[in-house]
Amino acid sequence: MSLPFIADKTFEKKDYRKESLTKAEYDNCIFINCDFTDSYLSAVSFTDCQFKDCNLSGIKVKDATFKDVLFSHCKLLGINFYECSDFLFSFEAHHSLFSFSSFFNKNLNQTRFSHCVLEKVDFTNANLSKSCFDHSDLKHATFDNTNLKKADLVTATNFNINPENNVIEYAKFSKEGALTLLNAFKVIIE
Repeated sequence: MSLPFIADKTFEKKDYRKESLTKAEYDNCIFINCDFTDSYLSAVSFTDCQFKDCNLSGIKVKDATFKDVLFSHCKLLGINFYECSDFLFSFEAHHSLFSFSSFFNKNLNQTRFSHCVLEKVDFTNANLSKSCFDHSDLKHATFDNTNLKKADLVTATNFNINPENNVIEYAKFSKEGALTLLNAFKVIIE
């Protein structure tokens, strides 16, 4: 069953908690100040779409497609992104909250998080190679068997990455950030 195709539309101040978003393929659409809290977006496809000032907390995303999506000033709390379709999964985020979400086993190669809060986000088994965490807060984020090869964490804060359990080859850190990598070894630096 093919989904309806919706292109080049702007959706503004919509409350999808009351009226469900039409299950469709959205291409080059913009969602501004919309509330998707706890909505079912399963099997919905978003390509080249933008979400601005939206609340997407708790959305259900089983088999949803996010390809070249931009999240700007959005709230994305408690989302199981690992349930999304892996096919062409890609997005960029600016000034957004992702706390308590999970990217378990996701390919996030070259993903950019700029000025984001990623508190208690699960990146277990994720591929974050060449990703950037520009001025992003990673407090209590989980990195276990995570590929951070060539990732940029120079301006990231509050991360705790064990170099024995993760790939950090050629990753970029500030001097202060690089010292946190020693936490796993329980050394004392004076």
